[in-house]
Amino acid sequence: MPLTDIAIRNAKPREKPYKLGDALGLFLLVKPTGGKLWRVKYRIHGKEKALAIGTYPTVGLAEARRRRDGARELVVDGRDPSIEKRRDKMRAEMASATTFTAVAEEYCAKRKRDGAKAWAPATANRSEYLLSLLRGSIGDMPIADIQPIDVLSAVRRIEKKGQLESARRTLQLAGAVFRYAVATARIPSDPTRDLRGALTTPTVTHYGAIIDPERVGELLRAIEGYVGQPMTKLALQLAPHVFVRPGELRHAEWSEFDFDGALWKIPANKCGPACKRDPVSGVIGV
Repeated sequence: MPLTDIAIRNAKPREKPYKLGDALGLFLLVKPTGGKLWRVKYRIHGKEKALAIGTYPTVGLAEARRRRDGARELVVDGRDPSIEKRRDKMRAEMASATTFTAVAEEYCAKRKRDGAKAWAPATANRSEYLLSLLRGSIGDMPIADIQPIDVLSAVRRIEKKGQLESARRTLQLAGAVFRYAVATARIPSDPTRDLRGALTTPTVTHYGAIIDPERVGELLRAIEGYVGQPMTKLALQLAPHVFVRPGELRHAEWSEFDFDGALWKIPANKCGPACKRDPVSGVIGV
């Protein structure tokens, strides 16, 4: 006879485990401790097996029958329900372990060792900082569960602080992380692809350049008259002669200079994106 809810509730523990059968292989295993466990008996490839499908009362009779029917459909398709259950568990564990932050860190590590296209140290530091702004919102979420609204809400928190350019750049970087996740088979598509135009566009401020010879002279005289830190003054005096970025000048090393050849070679990993690198040596001569 099929089981009823009353019969299940009234089932008392005994000295040894015993079964209460339902239909089509479903049964309830009653343990001496009082626990009641749902099991489905099935046969596949000539071998009889039992599949655990939950505990009573967390899984009621109707739900147990639904799960039994699902397992029977797998058997009809030639698939082992026990193996499929194990695979589903592994997929869930993998998804929960693959958070946005974990994938972002993996992406940043890749970009820092990406050959000729590798990020310069300054770019890497800036990018990692901006992505860290998302840790409190989507950082701990499985990347496969993140929806466009989650990303938009996260970057708008940055935007509301008045950091419009940071919000825009963070959204771009998040999109790059999602596209990397697509390329590495973690997710089917990039949830940021439809968020273009969602953020306020920052106003670009253009700073004037000194092109008048007399004003250039004024600048050079002002540098000569600087009374601050001696090292700063030396850097200011050197800058007009080499026209490099402040970071490249600041991080220069003696090994980069060829005094006999009057040549300064800046390694590619220190050179800014505007530098023109030698395709053979990978350095820029100044």
